[in-house]
Amino acid sequence: MIYPARPWLIGGFLVAIALCLGSPARAQIVAIGASNVAGRGVSSSDAWPAQLEGMLAAKGRHVQVTNAGINGDTNAGMLARLDSAVPAGTKIVLLDRVGGGWNARRLHQGDQAAELAARLRSRGIRVIPMWWNAVLRNYLQPDHIHFTPEGHRVVAAHMLPSVMSAVH
Repeated sequence: MIYPARPWLIGGFLVAIALCLGSPARAQIVAIGASNVAGRGVSSSDAWPAQLEGMLAAKGRHVQVTNAGINGDTNAGMLARLDSAVPAGTKIVLLDRVGGGWNARRLHQGDQAAELAARLRSRGIRVIPMWWNAVLRNYLQPDHIHFTPEGHRVVAAHMLPSVMSAVH
């Protein structure tokens, strides 16, 4: 017995597969660091990784920027969780060397920023340092440590060209 709907179902299935295969691949980007990556004191949508993802989308770059920031983290902590925070398939890591290094020095742990970058590169991952500049002092919350939403926007805007060239 021939079912008249069967050709339509098969055709629809094939079109769906073609659309999925033909869609642009999404680059996997992970931002890893301490509280100014995590977005302490601001909403998750105001943290610079989310703002950067939005800026990239506005420029036609179909990417996912995963925020793997943890308040109070150190470079040693980032090293310990690197494999779970930066999963297989990650193409680019946006690395906060400043916050994790500052917390590590505060806790007398030393600074493992070079080891972090080397481990990522050994996995074939491109490392882009988080943009830091003295101008960010103008965009701090009352604690004088963490960025305001505007400070996060400034970081994202300064990182945008480097990340755009990395995702082509």
